[in-house]
Amino acid sequence: MDPASVGITAEPIDQDRCKFVVSVPVHPSGARRFSSAAEAQGSPLAAAIFAIPGAGVAEVIASGNLVTVVKHGATPWTAVGRQVGQAIRAALAAGTPALTAAPAPPTGGAVDDDTLYERVADLFEQQVNPMVARHGGRVELIDVQDAVVRLRMAGGCQGCGQADVTLRQGIEGLLQQHIPEVKGILDITDHAAGANPYFQAAKK
Repeated sequence: MDPASVGITAEPIDQDRCKFVVSVPVHPSGARRFSSAAEAQGSPLAAAIFAIPGAGVAEVIASGNLVTVVKHGATPWTAVGRQVGQAIRAALAAGTPALTAAPAPPTGGAVDDDTLYERVADLFEQQVNPMVARHGGRVELIDVQDAVVRLRMAGGCQGCGQADVTLRQGIEGLLQQHIPEVKGILDITDHAAGANPYFQAAKK
C-alpha cells in the first residue's frame, strides 16, 4: 500500500485524547486495545505510536478505520498528531498485519475493559447509531474504563434538548439489557457547541 494514498483526519477529543479517522481499515474485525508498550509488542502500528518521543502515550485503541490515542505528555496534538499519522501510514505500508489479533479473554471472573469495549462498540454500530441516525445524530464510543463507558454525541444529538433522555432511556437501557457488566455511562459531549441540534433545548 502506498503511504501517500492513506488519508488520516485527526479529531482531538480533549488534551489527552485524539481520534484518528483513517481512509482504510486499520483493524477490520472488532476492537483492539493496548494499555502499554509491552502489550503493543508484535503490533507494529501500536508499538510505533507508543514509541513517539515526548508524547507520553498511555493507550491505543483501534476499531475499524478508527485509532484513538490517549496521552499524558505535555506535547500538543498538533505535534504528536503528525507522528501518529506517520506511524499509521508506515504500519499499513509494511505489507504485514498492523495489529495482532486480541488474545482470548480469560474464562470466568470479571469481564475486562477490552472485552467490554468490543461488545459496546458492536452494540453502538448495530443498534444505537441506527436509532439516533433517524434524528441526524451519532454516538461515538470513546473508551471503556473500569466498566464505565465514555461516549460523545455528535450531529443532531449534540446540544439536543432530548440528549439526556436518549442517553438515559435509550442508550443506558440497551447497555443494561445487552451488556449488564457495564457499570455506568460518562457523556463527555460539549453540548453547548452543538450547531444543529434536533430538538432545541428549552430556554431557562
